[in-house]
Amino acid sequence: MKKSSFRALGYACLLSAVASIAAVAQETIPVPNIAMYVWTDKYVYQPGERATLRWTVKTNDDATEYTMVAYRQNNQTGKRFFLPGLTEEVTDITGKKVGEFAPAPLQNATKAVVAGDGGLIGALTIPNELGMHTIVVQLRDASGLRVLKSAYMKIGVVDEFVTLSGNIEETRVLVNTKAYRLSGTVFVRNNAILIIDPGTFIIGQPGSQPPSALIVTRNAQIYAAGTKARPIIMTSSRPFGERTRGDWGGLVLLGRAPINVASGADPNRPNADGEFSIEGLPATEDTRYGGSNPDHNCGTLKYVRVEYAGAILSPNNELNSFTWGGCGKATVSEYLQAHYGLDDSFEWFGGTSDAKYLVGGLGADDFVDYQLGYTGRIQFGVFYQSADSNGNRGIEGDNSEYNNSATPRSRPQMYNLTFIGSGVPGFDEGDSPGIFLRRGAGGELNNMLVTRFYSSGVRANDATTQAQVDAGTVTMNGVLLWNNGLGTSAANTVAGQVHTDLGTFAAGTRGSGLNFFALDPMLRRPFEYSDPDFRPMTGSPVFRANWIQPPDDGFFQNAGFIGGMGDSNWMEEWTNFLVDSDIKVP
Repeated sequence: MKKSSFRALGYACLLSAVASIAAVAQETIPVPNIAMYVWTDKYVYQPGERATLRWTVKTNDDATEYTMVAYRQNNQTGKRFFLPGLTEEVTDITGKKVGEFAPAPLQNATKAVVAGDGGLIGALTIPNELGMHTIVVQLRDASGLRVLKSAYMKIGVVDEFVTLSGNIEETRVLVNTKAYRLSGTVFVRNNAILIIDPGTFIIGQPGSQPPSALIVTRNAQIYAAGTKARPIIMTSSRPFGERTRGDWGGLVLLGRAPINVASGADPNRPNADGEFSIEGLPATEDTRYGGSNPDHNCGTLKYVRVEYAGAILSPNNELNSFTWGGCGKATVSEYLQAHYGLDDSFEWFGGTSDAKYLVGGLGADDFVDYQLGYTGRIQFGVFYQSADSNGNRGIEGDNSEYNNSATPRSRPQMYNLTFIGSGVPGFDEGDSPGIFLRRGAGGELNNMLVTRFYSSGVRANDATTQAQVDAGTVTMNGVLLWNNGLGTSAANTVAGQVHTDLGTFAAGTRGSGLNFFALDPMLRRPFEYSDPDFRPMTGSPVFRANWIQPPDDGFFQNAGFIGGMGDSNWMEEWTNFLVDSDIKVP
């Protein structure tokens, strides 16, 4: 194909690609201000099926000439097959080899076919290679040697679909050569261990009664250790473009770490001292959590995505995307994404478990919710809303609705979190600040970036929580505020963005509030929702000396910035940001 005819097609057809050809420090590579995302017509295929790959490109007037490379990678073997010829030798998408690449300017495209009928590459037939694959499209520099931007699509190739229902009462392994349809509420119990291989798809079934949900009881464990190349994906069975919040329930882990609920706290959920039944499910032994073991191990979650969860069990009673009830310090929770949940993205009911590298987007309620004596640690997270998919609060912190003074008091340590509001009123709670503490909550909330909330940026709601502010149980150090309080036309200053109940706290003259400041965080592309970039631009104030160094305790990492991201993109490849309205094909 001639370079000119390729340009005329506007690259309107490319097949997903992954990986970099040269390891070059990110700061030295200019990152295009181009939005680009790719998707297939579904997640899971069987060998011999034909797939259609589409893409959308917004050049934003970038006229640079790029070398375009696309390939399919078998994530089990690591082998890459470059398009259009599906050869293992590197080619650009015109079929030219290294040294002959044909760079050209990128063209805008909307839902254009890359592979399939009418596409540049023709039909894409799914190979007889079971497991997870990645389709990648890359923008490289004119030489083709440096990768500047990649778009990823994860798909599964399986030999059958298996129904998961009832109880799992002995150790079971879910493998990525099969896809699992979750039917009803599935409990892992009786000392069983549920092992989920990297690259496995678990598919919730909308409309099932009771709703599809996976519950790991305190008498069991889960080991779901995905990888960057092979995340574990828990999602909806609805077709792409038609998925919605609450299509299925979600993932719940229950443990035996301390909580602060006394017996008789809720007549609808009978309990013993220090134990309770998890919100959203009937009170039974299988839904009970809490105990006296702060080191209890609920299991391991790494590189796990939970999408379109939060099914309603009864009015005002729905599950979260990720829930931990009384999980202890031995529990591992890292690289987790909650996408389009109907209730909270991540919620901790007591316990001591830690979490790191969290992404929560487009949920209908809160993004980080803790209560009932939670004392764990959290570092690195980005949480965002949009005006079309507005949620509620960034952090909703409670001690206990049953006894504001109950012990152990909720007092987690959190560092380096970014909260981006919708700019409009909360989904169903009128007062939805970026950080909202109430009911006697404590917390060490440091290096926080809070922007674009309709309500105030930070608020402590009641007298029992104000008492914790005065006592130093609430501490905040390094808080960057910008464009909060939009509903009251507040001044874009610290005083204008902090609720009046914390004015002197934010000013540093009361309690333990330090280093609050108001400046534009200068994030790269936070509002391109199907292809966001939450990293700060060069010169962003997130790198100013207002940040505080986390403790050197073996969990927290050094981070010389405010918010969830510095220069490195820890979200690369394993996450998915596709908005269904953006990929719905008429």
